[in-house]
Amino acid sequence: MSAPLPAIVPAARKATAAVIFLHGLGDTGHGWAEAMASIRSPHVKYICPHAPIMPVSLNMNMAMPSWFDIIGLSPDAQEDAAGIKQAAENIKALIDQEEKNGIPSNRIILGGFSQGGALSLYTALTMSQKLAGVVALSCWLPLRTSFPQAAVNSANKDVCVLQCHGESDPLVPLMFGSLTSEKLKTVMNPVNVHFKTYPGLAHSSCNQEMSDIKQFIEKQLPPS
Repeated sequence: MSAPLPAIVPAARKATAAVIFLHGLGDTGHGWAEAMASIRSPHVKYICPHAPIMPVSLNMNMAMPSWFDIIGLSPDAQEDAAGIKQAAENIKALIDQEEKNGIPSNRIILGGFSQGGALSLYTALTMSQKLAGVVALSCWLPLRTSFPQAAVNSANKDVCVLQCHGESDPLVPLMFGSLTSEKLKTVMNPVNVHFKTYPGLAHSSCNQEMSDIKQFIEKQLPPS
């Protein structure tokens, strides 16, 4: 099923870098495109795709935008392995498209929030092109028991990751974020995995977090 075209914040001048950012369950790319527009760098293009609509087991099979099915939110919940792998292939195709447009993968940051952040981590760790960085907000690593083996051919074991989490998150508890950070350090170069937490923040974003993301993007995607 084809989803509508992504929400895009074009570069103010010639785009020499890009940020691809994946929204959370039940959302669309529009809100995150607005958030990215508020922290934009003039040479960076921001691409916020919309997930396809599908029934979600967690929500009594109601149809909503979702990158893959979510069966449960506990660490031992069953996972939609086929759906996660297919979603990662779709994101890799989006990155390939940007490469054809003239932006090499090492000038692309992949990121996302919640389910989108989970997909960005999985995609980065299973792709053969090198990225400029990963931004993983309020999320977890899908199919974590498949790592480190699943990352054996990954080009992103040395890439910088900015992982952020609200300390008062009721949906994806902070502990999941901490466990994810520890797991990432066993799969990637641990000095490049940065985990930031925000007191009082629930399952959403805040100004300090957006400011940290802006700094990370400016550092990983300097003007060329």
